[in-house]
Amino acid sequence: MRCDTAGVIAGVRRAAEAVAAHRDELVDLDKAIGDGDHGENLKRGFGFVVDALDSSTFDTPGAVLKMVATTLISKVGGASGPLYGTAFLRAATLAGEAPEIDVVAALQAALGGIVDRGKAVVGDKTIVDALAPAVEAGLGGATLAGIADAADEGAASTVALVARKGRASYLGQRSAGHLDPGARSTAIMLRAFAGGGS
Repeated sequence: MRCDTAGVIAGVRRAAEAVAAHRDELVDLDKAIGDGDHGENLKRGFGFVVDALDSSTFDTPGAVLKMVATTLISKVGGASGPLYGTAFLRAATLAGEAPEIDVVAALQAALGGIVDRGKAVVGDKTIVDALAPAVEAGLGGATLAGIADAADEGAASTVALVARKGRASYLGQRSAGHLDPGARSTAIMLRAFAGGGS
């Protein structure tokens, strides 16, 4: 499963649209167990990403992914900017100067970046709970839609979990019963990358 530069740009644009459409949902999820800024931060960050897509040209998938990474790291506050930025940066590094990118390998690299940066594992009620099963599905031969389905299921699994990382971990047992906003935004973006609604 490979993607060229135009495909990566289209996927990033769809992700930006999806993040904007789900801004209020992500804000509400984050208000329940965080500081309530996740949706707004991501929407603003991807707004800058779209501005860069509109004003620049990119020759490779890696160049697109590197731009997304640096933009999110510099423009998005809270934990999500550095985490998602690192994910895109690892994918960009993997892509190098190649004209196409291996989608599953890129997701695997992104997951590695998030784990290294945030030190989270499956079960900690974080982005990892959505991204790890998505990677596993991809490695097992799933389609993009199947990868997105796995992310949705992983995100849904966070409702029952007690947070062990991030601001939500301060709530202890009270964090259970709430969908993790980072896992949800990951699932939203992966569904958008797959070309489907969320």
